[in-house]
Amino acid sequence: MAARLAVRVTPRAARDAIQGWHGAALKIRLHAAPEQGRANAALEELLARTLGVSKSCVAVTSGHTARHKLVSIESLDAPEIDRRLAAAGWPKP
Repeated sequence: MAARLAVRVTPRAARDAIQGWHGAALKIRLHAAPEQGRANAALEELLARTLGVSKSCVAVTSGHTARHKLVSIESLDAPEIDRRLAAAGWPKP
């Protein structure tokens, strides 16, 4: 079981943080630069920590070099991801 989450990433921010929702995508700021996969790795770490899953359960599946990405999250379904994001302070609009 794997769910997908659309995200919009802003690299080179002051710190890693979830900003909220940008349409249907979760807006995320990352301190890492978008070079050599650093921003994608930081994104996977931030989402794993926020959702309470291991880093190996989170993977960028498309948009590796774009701001808009699709992230696959193993072991959680879409309603559970929404519930965990809402519990962390980011309810879906």
